[in-house]
Order: sequence, then C-alpha cells, then structure tokens
Amino acid sequence: MTDIVDEETPATTGGRTGGRTYNGWTQNDTLEDYSLRYAPKSFRRWTPYVVATTALGGIAYLADFAIGGSIAISNGFSSAMVAILAAAVVIFLTGIPISYYSAKYSIDMDLLTRGAGFGYLGSTLTSVIYASFTFIFFALEGSIMAQALELGLHIPLAVGYLICSLIILPLVVYGMTALSRMQVWTQPVWLVLMVAPFVSIAIQEPGRFAEFTHFAGDSPTGSSISVLGVGAGAGVALSLIAQIGEQVDYLRFMPDKTPGNAGKWWGAVLSAGPGWVVLGAAKQIGGAFLAFYIAGTVGLGKANEPIQQYVHGFKTFAAPVALGLATFFVILSQIKINSTNAYSGSLSWSNFFSRLTHRHPGRVVYIFLNVGIALALMEGGVFGFLNTVLGFYSNVAIAWIGAVVADLVVNKPLKLSPSYIEFKRAHLYHFNPVGFGSMLIASAVSIAAYFGAFGAYGKAYSPFIALFLAMVLSPLFAVLTKGRYYIARADDLAEPLLGADGLPSAATLTCSVCATGFERPDMAGCPFHRGAVCSLCCSLEKDCHDSCKSGGRGPVDLALPAVRAVD
Repeated sequence: MTDIVDEETPATTGGRTGGRTYNGWTQNDTLEDYSLRYAPKSFRRWTPYVVATTALGGIAYLADFAIGGSIAISNGFSSAMVAILAAAVVIFLTGIPISYYSAKYSIDMDLLTRGAGFGYLGSTLTSVIYASFTFIFFALEGSIMAQALELGLHIPLAVGYLICSLIILPLVVYGMTALSRMQVWTQPVWLVLMVAPFVSIAIQEPGRFAEFTHFAGDSPTGSSISVLGVGAGAGVALSLIAQIGEQVDYLRFMPDKTPGNAGKWWGAVLSAGPGWVVLGAAKQIGGAFLAFYIAGTVGLGKANEPIQQYVHGFKTFAAPVALGLATFFVILSQIKINSTNAYSGSLSWSNFFSRLTHRHPGRVVYIFLNVGIALALMEGGVFGFLNTVLGFYSNVAIAWIGAVVADLVVNKPLKLSPSYIEFKRAHLYHFNPVGFGSMLIASAVSIAAYFGAFGAYGKAYSPFIALFLAMVLSPLFAVLTKGRYYIARADDLAEPLLGADGLPSAATLTCSVCATGFERPDMAGCPFHRGAVCSLCCSLEKDCHDSCKSGGRGPVDLALPAVRAVD
C-alpha cells in the first residue's frame, strides 16, 4: 500500500487515464470507520444493544455536573430546575428526527446536514460548528480530569492537561471497534459509582434534599424563580444540543430495521439518540444538588467542580478511600467521554478539509488536530469561563440544529423537500439557502440578542430566538425557492438503491477512480470518469468542475422517488 494520498497513477479508469490511491490509514476500515461515507451493511455488524450502549457510554461526561452546579449557583434552585428541564425538552424533541434519519440512512451528522437543506459546501460551516462542540467539551472534560489528577495525585494542572489529552489517543485511533468494547465493559462500574453518593445521602441525611429547594447560590432573587434566570440557565444547558451529533456518530452503525428487530431498533435509537438528555438532565440536577451540598465546605467558587462534589459525596460512606475513589471515577468518566469527543471531532474535521482541500489523509490525522486545539483551550483556562463560553456557543448550535430539524419534520412531510437524504456531491448543489440561509440569519440575530441588542430578556432567551427563527425560516425559504436547490441531478445508475427486501442494497460496485468496491448507496454515476465513483473520490476530484451538474440548474421534480424501483 502506498503512503501517498490522492495520487494520480497511470491506470486506465472508466475511459479516462488516471486513478487514485490512499495511504494505509485511509484504507484500513478499522481506523477510518467510514468517516466520510455511508456506513455499509457489511460493516454494521453490531446489535442494536451494543450500538446503543456504546453511544450512551459517551454520556459519562461530568461537565453536566459542572453545568448544573453553575446554573444553580448563578440562578438559585427554582430557576435552575426550570431551566434544566426546559432545555431537556427542547433537546429531546429535536433529537428524535435527527436520530431516526441518521440510523435509517446510516450517515453521520455532517452527511445528514448536507441533504437536509444545507447543500454540499453549505454544510462545511456546520462541520466547524460541530468540531467546535467536540473540542470545547473535550477541553472542559479534560480540565475536570486534570483537577482530579491535581487533587488526587498532586500533578500540576499544566501537566495534567497534557496527560488528559495523550491518554485518549490510543482508544480513538481504532474507532468504533475499540470504543464499543471499552464503553460496554466500563458502563456498569461507572453507573454504580455515579449514583452511590446520592443513595448514601438519601439514607443518612434525607433532609438535605428538602433543604436543597431553598438554595439561593449567588442569585439576586434567591431561590425563587426568575424569568431572566430561567432564560440564562437554559441558554447554558442548550449548548449541549449539539451532543446529538455525537450520538448519531454511533447510531449510523445501527443494523437495518426489519420486522424482526423493529422493537429493539426503535428502543436503541430513542434511548441512545434523544434519550441521552434524560440522563444528562438528571446529572445536571445532581450536580446542582452536590454543589449545594458541599458549598458550605468548599465555597461557591469550587462547588461546581465535579472532583470536589464526588470527594465529599464518597466521604458519606467511604471516607478513608474517598479521594482515591473520586479520582478513579473522574478519570474513568473523562476517558469515556473524551474518547467520544475526539472521535466525533475527527469525523467533522475530515468532512471539512476534504471538501475545501480535495485531499483526505485519513481520519486519524484529524484526531491530533482536534485534541491539540482542546489542549490549547485547557492550558488557556477555559473551565473558568464555563457559562460564558457555553452561553455564546448555544446560539450558533441551536440555529444549526433547528434548521436541520425543520427540514426533517416540516419540509419533508409537506413535500417542500425530497423525502430522502442525499449526501453525495454528485447530486447536490453547493449551497442550499433553505437550511444554510436559515441558520445564518437565526444565529446572527440570536448572537446580537446575546450581546444585548434586544435588552436583558433578549439576551437571556437568545437561544430560543435562534430556534424559533430557524424553524420558521426553513419552510419559508423552501416555499420561496420551490425546493430547487436540494437535488442538482437525479441518480442515474442502473443498479437500484434498494434490494428485493426493500432495504438499502448491499450490492457492491467498483469505483472507476480508486478501483475499490463499495455498496450501492455510496456510489454515483460520473460522466467525467465515465463510470460509477464512490462518494469520497467524488468529493476529492479537482478537475471535473462539477460537470455532471452543468445541466441540472433548473427546478427538480420533488416527487422523484427516493430510490429507483427494483426491476
């Protein structure tokens, strides 16, 4: 195997001289994990249970405890509870259609966004938004782990940040194959340790839960509810809305839904997709409670640090080993989540750079980029600006998610957009104003609101402004454009997309560029190469100048079936 990436070789391919070879990392499916492609049926070997458990393993992060503690300290008990629950409802509802379409079409968040109103190049911006989510939360989780190393092992924070970054790399390099094993085996231990302090406090000091309802923190309105406090707290919690992208990075490996596995399939999709926020909201409330519980001992300034919360929580039943147990728990939790953050970030950067540079050195390369950015944020003290960073980020993230969801739940049922998800460059316009325009306008207005353009209430509720505008503008733009910018040209390959069983065809076609076989959903007809090409070779082609779409600039019949009928 050559080590040269995207190199033209003197082979005859499809009537045109030239071919493409990839380096060993890119050709190794275990390392590459189909980072830029449809996940083929032959690779999706896992049961719904294993996929769901792997996806939920990433929910082990302790930033929820820090977020919940910060919201309660800043806004008091009542406002914090309403804010956390309101954000959870929004995240759950928006996560359902995204999870369903990703699992059904076996594609990740970037490929889903392309076909859900953003276009081929329009979704490059959302790749950066999503990558930002992964390295911001990698940095937050790594900071939490470094705090544990400092308290438990007396390792300086700067050194701890480096350790927390390097320890993740071996796991993430091997993708779903390694992550599924790690998440499944560690999940029971993590669950027991997470709930143990709450059970112990409930047995020994049950009255503390009633006292929690009077926790005021630093709130100027005390523990009572505040409209501004609810909006500000929900804005921080809504920054987690992009977590659905990390969930579907695993859900794309779900097996096809059949009559025999339909119940398990739906159970896995709903629990590991939108269902993550049920546990997430519970952890935020738990973090708020533990912040209250230890505030009198460590002060409000440290009460939102998970390592402090769990050291004192474990002291209620295992005082002699509380510090060691808490350190182990935090390290375990952060390894579980940061492996997911690094993995998802590598997918996002792969998608982003492949479209801009027409080169793909392999997913593994971008693991180092993502972890490197996160390390720089850790060294810069990102944890100290937790609420500010997440409050600002939520405006952009929710505008993106809102535009995607609007296409899936409004535009498609109303036939304003195609009923299926098309992700291949060969069939997409560069930009679709429906999703891309909606996101830009919604995020611009909400960011202006966040910086005070519409007063205190506009600032507090800026993420909800973003969601409302994105959900309204997407169908409006779909009507105004008559859906013409979704599909640039129809699928013209003779091989049907569906097999005789009605499921995506597992028939393998040979790419006329890289001479490798891929399943039918990943292939497109290419007049430039005079044959079928895989989606990655199509993305990396520099010389065709989208000649296959030169005649496809007019309106497209949205009644076009999602797949060609089986002959």
